[in-house]
Amino acid sequence: MVRRRRVAILGATGSIGSAAIRVIAAHPDRFELVALGAGRRVAELLELVRRFAVPLCAVADEADAVTLRETLGSDARVVAGAAGLHAVAAESGADVLLAATDGMVACDAVFAALASGIDLAIANKELVVAAGELLMATATRSGARIVPVDSEHSAIFQSLVGESTERIARVILTASGGPFRTLPLAEFAHVRYEDALRHPTWSMGVKNSIDSATMMNKGLELIEASRLFALPAERLDVVIHPTSVVHGFVLFTDGNIKAQLAAPDMALPIGYALAYPDRLVESDLDARLADPLMALGGARGADRVAHVYERVDPQRFPAVGLALRALRMGGTAPTMLSAANEVAITAFQQGELSFLGISQAVAAVLDMLPVEHLDRDTLFSADRAARAAAHAWIARGFTCSIPSLS
Repeated sequence: MVRRRRVAILGATGSIGSAAIRVIAAHPDRFELVALGAGRRVAELLELVRRFAVPLCAVADEADAVTLRETLGSDARVVAGAAGLHAVAAESGADVLLAATDGMVACDAVFAALASGIDLAIANKELVVAAGELLMATATRSGARIVPVDSEHSAIFQSLVGESTERIARVILTASGGPFRTLPLAEFAHVRYEDALRHPTWSMGVKNSIDSATMMNKGLELIEASRLFALPAERLDVVIHPTSVVHGFVLFTDGNIKAQLAAPDMALPIGYALAYPDRLVESDLDARLADPLMALGGARGADRVAHVYERVDPQRFPAVGLALRALRMGGTAPTMLSAANEVAITAFQQGELSFLGISQAVAAVLDMLPVEHLDRDTLFSADRAARAAAHAWIARGFTCSIPSLS
């Protein structure tokens, strides 16, 4: 009998956290929720704590924590702010922490969990981009495992089980192309915030949806892949695959290729990461077994399935080239890229910046700021400097050209 894994979640009420809750609810014999952290969705968090009898929870604001304490009484410990993040991550007795927050808010908490030997299921692009080298080093020292939750990195991780990393010739991530894959270039100047949220395949939060529209998500994922699998930029690539069934390829030195295929459902990589090194048994597997083309991404009863791939157009999606530039620059450059991108997305959301201006702002920040050696101190100072520089550039209303980078 497999022992139930004790799971803690940071970002429990977001899209990834909610998908993880569904996985855990479907497998009560495999998982036990021991701690949940959320921002300000107090009503949703309260419902989860009661539903799963979770003994520890955290929220961003002390006033919300007071409300929860009054409501829950002695049924659960409630902690606010950074102390709450740390408690969920490193003080809950979890076997595995799912980090599903955006940005750098949970950085210290995630490092504390890894340092304590707690396995990490990571769904936070910004954290791996900014601090991936430091995270991997911390896990190596403690013996903790880091398993990616992004569907693309899960695909590569699964393809590398039992393989030697020395025999990797190239890793290729797939991208859906987002909502503007076929939009005429002349119309990019008129893209609205609502348009950028309409992803054709995935249901995601605001940050990830905008990143998919610019394809910065794929640029960030290239940096993630470099950190997670210790690969240089020259051995990483992206192709557009609109149906999002094949999530990644590994080309080996002998010419063989491994690919991982799965339905575009975040429950699959989440379940894999939480159960690793085991696999779950899904109740709806029989339907896919009975229809092999459905298992390969086709509609139920379809007679044909086609997998189409396209090259990434650097004019349409300059963010990919910007991310590769930051990766090659090294040090704090990826940290600055990620921080500037977050500021630019918020400005776009608030109507202060055009869609094209998102990548322009990021390019400007990379041009403005010096690159430093990455450590825990420069990690945060570079993040702050990049945010300040992005705010200043946007306030001045500047624009700049972005060179073609590949």
